[in-house]
Amino acid sequence: MLVISVLVLVGTGVTVNSEKHSLHYIYTGLSKPVGLPGIHEFTAMGLLDGRMIDYYDSENQTKVPKQEWMREHLPADYWVKGTQSRRIKQRWFKHNIGILMERMRKNDSGSPHVLQWMVGCEGETQPNGALRFVRGMNKYNYDGNDFLSFDDKNRVWVAPVKEALPSKTKWDNDQVLKEYTKGYLENECIDWLSKSVTSEQKQLKKAPPPGVYVFAKKSRVETNLTLTCLATGFYSKNIILRIRRKGRVLTEDDGLWSSGVLPNDDETFQRRDYCEILKSDLSEFSCEVVHEATRVDVVKTWKNGDHPEEPGSGALIGAQGGALAVIALVVGGGLGLICLHKKGRLRGRRVANDNQGSVAVVVTNVEADSEKVEEDEGNEDEAEETSLRSSTADGSDKKTRLRIHTKSSATENMD
Repeated sequence: MLVISVLVLVGTGVTVNSEKHSLHYIYTGLSKPVGLPGIHEFTAMGLLDGRMIDYYDSENQTKVPKQEWMREHLPADYWVKGTQSRRIKQRWFKHNIGILMERMRKNDSGSPHVLQWMVGCEGETQPNGALRFVRGMNKYNYDGNDFLSFDDKNRVWVAPVKEALPSKTKWDNDQVLKEYTKGYLENECIDWLSKSVTSEQKQLKKAPPPGVYVFAKKSRVETNLTLTCLATGFYSKNIILRIRRKGRVLTEDDGLWSSGVLPNDDETFQRRDYCEILKSDLSEFSCEVVHEATRVDVVKTWKNGDHPEEPGSGALIGAQGGALAVIALVVGGGLGLICLHKKGRLRGRRVANDNQGSVAVVVTNVEADSEKVEEDEGNEDEAEETSLRSSTADGSDKKTRLRIHTKSSATENMD
């Protein structure tokens, strides 16, 4: 039986002060269609600081930009080559899901099996403006279970399950693959991350400041009011929002709740924090919003007896916004995560700090072993090109052009 639940991806710790940035690519393949809207047999997306920058799925089969700065700064040829690359990876996923099903001795008669791959890097801005490599990620997941990952520090593949040992053994013996995988994560990925952040910063300068609203409305409890502090229409998503009572910052212990940072339909963001207060409380409350990207530091006050209304639909663009979510598929006893855009109202969550979050991408992917049959991607998620000799299915040798990139292992079949 197919069990589906929606997990909203809100907030991890990329804060304004740390100036950390990340670039990740996520690939998801299903063994067969599920017949549900928005869920495709193959999906690929790029994420900059948790914000989708490009997208591809098996239905439309075209890699497209999701941010204006990508449309402006990258030529048409980039998207043509990117589309070709994604189509090749789509075929790779289809083939290797079958290989893993045989290896795991699973058939496809029931729920679909899920193969995922997440690759990318995280960097931290230095005083001179350059990005320093912090960590890389190259992980594979099958039916929600960790399958294989690359330890770039020790230059080895880690296999947490016995079914991944054949892949680990082969890839560990491939010194070129390991060196290029490490090189991509620590160098090329960081280069692309730096260029992307620079381009995005130019877009940030054009972004409007957030709209800030503080208002109260009736609570379900007759003696209470729900006091809300709302910031909306901002970009980037890094924002600090606080509610104070008599100057003291309210916390989770005071009953503070937060929606977290949510996307609006116009690619800006919103966040609202709220708490229950007594109708009889005559204290002064304040809503403080700090958004460094637009140099906004706003404080708005509210006293019992004030009656500002909740902003209308024009301000609340994101109330029905397209939210990056994860569909959890319980398949074959395992949990697979499929990233996609899903529209719908998002419930709030309780928070214990003031930092909004980046998208918490909790996905990995699967891979294994065999001949190297790589494609020329010509995109930001690729690395250098080299010539290797690999064995064909009939045992003969052939020379192939191998382009090793974030998905370097995904260029090797699992048989």
